[in-house]
Amino acid sequence: MLSKKIGIDFGTSTVLIYVKGEGIVINEPSLVAVHRDSARILAVGSDAFEMVGRAPDTIQIVRPMSEGVIADFVVTEGMLHHFIGRVGGRHWIFKPEIMICVPSGVTSVERRAITEAAISAGARQAWLIDEPLAAAIGAGLPISKPRGNAICDVGAGTTEIAVISLSGMVVAHSIRVGGNRIDDAITTFLKRRHSLLIGERTAEELKIAVGSAVPLKEPLVSEVRGCDVVSGQPKQVEVTSTDIAEAIQEPLRLIVGAVRDVLEETPRELTADIFERGIVLSGGGALLRGLDRYIAMHTGLPAVVADDPQTSVVRGTGLALENFEVLKRHQSYLR
Repeated sequence: MLSKKIGIDFGTSTVLIYVKGEGIVINEPSLVAVHRDSARILAVGSDAFEMVGRAPDTIQIVRPMSEGVIADFVVTEGMLHHFIGRVGGRHWIFKPEIMICVPSGVTSVERRAITEAAISAGARQAWLIDEPLAAAIGAGLPISKPRGNAICDVGAGTTEIAVISLSGMVVAHSIRVGGNRIDDAITTFLKRRHSLLIGERTAEELKIAVGSAVPLKEPLVSEVRGCDVVSGQPKQVEVTSTDIAEAIQEPLRLIVGAVRDVLEETPRELTADIFERGIVLSGGGALLRGLDRYIAMHTGLPAVVADDPQTSVVRGTGLALENFEVLKRHQSYLR
């Protein structure tokens, strides 16, 4: 078997893997089930997700990535080894070349840790590409041209905003606010407003079902079950999309603030391009209803959601693998 080229979007909540010539072959939760006493990995990805909230005390469900960086090196290496083995089999004649996307704000130490984890998991060579660049490539933006392209990638752990021109990032900001912070805001709101305790999985399901960044003309309604804070008894309440829009204002304001900061630092020549062409939203967070309207309303920029935004980054990583020599000239972004 010849050496494969593999692109990995190793996110806080999801792992997506692209293989050159095959497309996206893995899309699973970024979760690992670990035995507490022996630290032995019991399940990875979807299998570990099925254990959330149902596992005994002897089993711990771990997210190896936190806010876009490695939280547990050993578990991260084990997860990478598992997925790389699934992609190409356990016995490689030629080790694969791997490209992993990382938040633009990670430190050199964090970059080194991710690279070492990939090498330890079986990669012949590991390259890192910054998420905004990968997202822009995956969204089909003409980044090689001398014009401003604005991208806002809303992931689970981080939001990446960048202005790209001539295949390089001119300005980039990374904030550790994303879908998980939005889920936390929903959890806090229900506890305060309805004295209802819910888990992170329920909060995410509620966000998907009725979540919206702005009030809708016809509000969506969902029943949510949890535990009463006072009595400890099971409780069910009715939640609307208007409630969720109120609940998540704080993380949304932080995202808008980061977009404004990037615009303030952008050279005037490129700012004109951005105000004309707008900002593209990618990442799983871009699926939140009305997020494009919210950003447009608070920044004055036209905003549009990329096609299939959840896979923009990994598709961009795959395209980067196929056009490797072009991006290799930009060593500060692809390393």
